[in-house]
Amino acid sequence: MAARRLPILTRKGAIRLGALAAVLAILALGAWSCMIRMPGKSFSGALPPLSPGEEALAASLRKDVAELGGRIGIRNSMALPALEEAADFMESRLASNGLPVKRESYEARGNRFHNVVLEIPGSSQVVVVGAHYDSVIGCPGANDNGTGSAALLALAARFAKVRPSRTLRFVAFPNEEPPHFQTMEMGSRQYARGCRERKDDVVAMVSLETLGWYSDEEGTQQYPAPLSLFYPSQGNFLAFVGNVSSGTLVRRAIGVFREKARFPSEGAALPGWLPGVAWSDHWSFWEEGYEAIMVTDTAAFRYPHYHLPSDTPEKVDYGRFARVVSGLAEVIADLTGAAPPPLPGP
Repeated sequence: MAARRLPILTRKGAIRLGALAAVLAILALGAWSCMIRMPGKSFSGALPPLSPGEEALAASLRKDVAELGGRIGIRNSMALPALEEAADFMESRLASNGLPVKRESYEARGNRFHNVVLEIPGSSQVVVVGAHYDSVIGCPGANDNGTGSAALLALAARFAKVRPSRTLRFVAFPNEEPPHFQTMEMGSRQYARGCRERKDDVVAMVSLETLGWYSDEEGTQQYPAPLSLFYPSQGNFLAFVGNVSSGTLVRRAIGVFREKARFPSEGAALPGWLPGVAWSDHWSFWEEGYEAIMVTDTAAFRYPHYHLPSDTPEKVDYGRFARVVSGLAEVIADLTGAAPPPLPGP
């Protein structure tokens, strides 16, 4: 068989290929600018010593994670008494701040579940800070999501005496995990739908999700393709994640964090269909048209004990966790117009 001659690239063809390459480059640059480029610069280098207030905060976080991920342990709709006990614990701890706390209950699969809400009143504009207090079946959930729940409690305590310009709501949700994940049975989905039906002007939602595991070792951070081209391979940073529509909120939050906190951080506003981007309670608020972000240690993309029986309280790095919570207080202060509250004393 005679060899097939390759077509000769004409000058016009070369121009077309060059134009296509230029368009693709412009699109890639635009995507990077809109989705990945974030304000400020991530902190690098050795972390400073914990302040006395941060040490006290770390001890408080440790105690709450031990309660949820240790004593109570596996808590979900298949372990309903423990899930009820976790709801009681979240309600009691929130009420200890001296402000009214309410349960907003709903029915699913023949059982009753409870969103637990503490509201600090301000204007008609609302900022929601939320975390799910359930764990996946078979997992005690110290990091997922005992850390998010403990962070919610710590932040509520910090802001309890503050009068923000915008109304601030701390909400603890059940049923984030399967079999309820991304259905109307999620506590956050019920709550977000209620906000929309009441016509609440929710201007920002921050989901606290899996916040306690960090490593400086190379190769400890994984990503869904092609994000590894843009982000570090050390799992030592806090991630700020949103969909494209929440890009303004992502950039504002990480910008404040980078300005105020001495802790590594990365951020992205990505299509919600990418793996991991929609994997928490912020998704529920996207479904109702609200801007919402997740702050996380990236969970399955880093944490070796994700959704395993080994997700126990001693796996959490409480020193770095305390730094993260302290920095997030600055983000919430910015979103609500509140003066940054001081850390608790030693």
